[in-house]
Amino acid sequence: MTTVDERARELTPPSTPALRLRGISKRYGPVVASDNVDLDVNHGEIHGLLGENGAGKSTLMKILLGLVQRDSGTIMRGDTLVDVHDPQDAVALGIGMVHQHFSLIDALTVWENVILGDTGRIDRAAACRQVEEVSRRYGLPIDPTARVERLSAGERQRVELIKCLRRDPSVLILDEPTSVLTQAESAELFTVLRHVVRAENRAVILISHKLAEITAATDQVTVLRKGKVVFHSATSETTPPELARQMVGRDVSLRAEGAALGMLPVDGPAPSGEPPAETPPETPAEPAAAPALRLRDLTVVIDGVTVLSDLSLDVAPGEIVGLYGVEGNGQSTLGDLLSGLVLPSSGAVELAGRPVELERPGALHRAGLGIIPEDRHSSGVVLDMSVAENLVMKSIGDVSGRGFVSRRKMHAVARHLAAEFNIVAPSLDAPVRSLSGGNQQRVVLARELSAGPGVLVAAQPTHGLDVGAIEDMYQRLRDAASGGVAVLLISTELEEVMALASRIAVICSGRITGVLPAAEATAERLGMLVGGVAA
Repeated sequence: MTTVDERARELTPPSTPALRLRGISKRYGPVVASDNVDLDVNHGEIHGLLGENGAGKSTLMKILLGLVQRDSGTIMRGDTLVDVHDPQDAVALGIGMVHQHFSLIDALTVWENVILGDTGRIDRAAACRQVEEVSRRYGLPIDPTARVERLSAGERQRVELIKCLRRDPSVLILDEPTSVLTQAESAELFTVLRHVVRAENRAVILISHKLAEITAATDQVTVLRKGKVVFHSATSETTPPELARQMVGRDVSLRAEGAALGMLPVDGPAPSGEPPAETPPETPAEPAAAPALRLRDLTVVIDGVTVLSDLSLDVAPGEIVGLYGVEGNGQSTLGDLLSGLVLPSSGAVELAGRPVELERPGALHRAGLGIIPEDRHSSGVVLDMSVAENLVMKSIGDVSGRGFVSRRKMHAVARHLAAEFNIVAPSLDAPVRSLSGGNQQRVVLARELSAGPGVLVAAQPTHGLDVGAIEDMYQRLRDAASGGVAVLLISTELEEVMALASRIAVICSGRITGVLPAAEATAERLGMLVGGVAA
């Protein structure tokens, strides 16, 4: 019998697909995650894979990586029929994947994380050289000796990419690789990636919800919906609006589609022949009401580095204020501070005119602040707890008595919230980790809004969401503001803050460099503020 290693070393003619899936199906009880999927991925091409959260993309990729075993169907690597029993088989076959959610160990350095899984003698100098070489080759600058716990989200994503690319896979799967990268970093990544694909004849599967990335970077595109392939085309022969319709099975709003495209105009009229951009709901640019949220002179120093410096910002009831800036300028720290995870070195947070005692656990929640954290896995949900448990986590007193939680009351509340927020789950008792990213985000939003907050902080709320889930998230945030909630939107997506905010505050190096009404926010003015120059 031919071994996996021998099959992986076999030469594949260029005309033969690098990877061919036929009739791949996977069922979890009554839920069909993959339904007779056919997919060809060619050498020297980038193949885009699109679909709503829960469409079956992750299941299909887990089957390719040996993390999940298919119920039926075949996998061919070149001309050879193969079985992928575990991740070691996938590595031997030259299949590598960069996952959307980080799998790094915070206490280790970059180079130590990169070589995890290697065998034999550890050579620190050689490992650092390899990291630097891959970093230069793919335009992913990183310090090999930096400790991961001190890296920004964008830097951690670079480490994940380097970790995979170092193994030189011939079939590379990228799952939302730019979800935490800046636009410039994303453009550079795809420029280098396309060159490498052409020069080295690799096959790449790109999973992304950003339609502009798919149309700009890929050669072929396949759309999954409810586990089935519903659309396939050469990318040059389709359009972003068509892809959006195929993903969700209906037309989507211009604003949600534009945000997913990364193509919303920020200044001047829409291009000729295109409908004008919708105007976001009006909220007062200079609200008369007293601020529901007031940040006063917040300074945060971590390991001797000033991350936030005298940051001040007000948000009024019924207003959406966008905090915009390039990744790594203090937004994550501000989100952590408003989650109660970080204490300021100086300054204060006021809710409804009263200072919050930040050193007291749960003080922000009790004062009426709800938060959608940037990283839902680390601080938004408890992955191994059930959907129902996560939904009532902040209202446990409403479903308990005499020191015991009533499962009947808990499930009644959870059923109501799941129906109201369109949460799709196999069961309310299923662990949250079994849900798609979009449904996990809906769990967080449902829990936070059901607590009746006066202030809602939404940090990168649409990272990793499909165009339909983005549309739903936008409407939920608008509805919250219309109901009198003060919304602080922290985002690195310019299109997002332009679509939602009435005022845009720009952060650079931990400071607010300017605040503009959305109507006056042009690309040039915002670009100057992002660079730390007063507009």
